[in-house]
Amino acid sequence: MKTTRQEIPDKNIEEIVIALNLLLADEYLLSTKIRNAYWNVSCPSPYELRNFFKIQYEILDEMVDHIAKRVHSLGHFSLYSMQNFLNLTRLIEGIDNFDHSTFIIQTLVTDHKTVIGIIRENIIPLTNKFNDSITSDLATSIIEQHEKIVWMLRAFLSKSDTTTVHKRTKSAQFTDIQDQ
Repeated sequence: MKTTRQEIPDKNIEEIVIALNLLLADEYLLSTKIRNAYWNVSCPSPYELRNFFKIQYEILDEMVDHIAKRVHSLGHFSLYSMQNFLNLTRLIEGIDNFDHSTFIIQTLVTDHKTVIGIIRENIIPLTNKFNDSITSDLATSIIEQHEKIVWMLRAFLSKSDTTTVHKRTKSAQFTDIQDQ
C-alpha cells in the first residue's frame, strides 16, 4: 500500500520535510563540491577524472531534484538558496587542494559516507516511524547510489596511479546507477 499525503498527519509531514530539506542541503553542497573538483582538478591526465566527476555531479543533481520534488509533493517548499544550503549542511564546504587527485577523491568518499550515515540515522527511522514508504523508498535509492559512487571512488584510490581512470565508457560505468 502506498502512503499518500493524507495518511500522514501534518505535524509528522513537517518533521519529514525538515529532514528532507537538511538532506537537500547536504546533497546540493556535495554536488557543488564535485562540480568544483571537475572544474579545478589538476593532475597529469585530468580528462578521465573530469569525466568521472561530471557523471557524479549529474547523478547528484538528479538526487537533489528528486528530494525537492518529494518535499513539494508533501505540500511544502524545498530550500532554494545557497545561503540556506550553507547554513544547514552538515558537510564541510571546500576542497582546497586540487593538485592531488587522491586528496580530492578521499574527501568525496568521506562526504558520500557522511550522507549515507545521515540518511540511515535520520531519514530512514523517521520514515519508518511515520509509515512514509514513499520517502523511505527514495532514501533507500539515494543510499544505494551513494554506495555505488563510494565503491567507484575507492576503486580509483586502490590503483597505484589515482590519476588514471578505467577506460570504460560513461554508459558502462554508470548505467545501473542512472537507471535507479
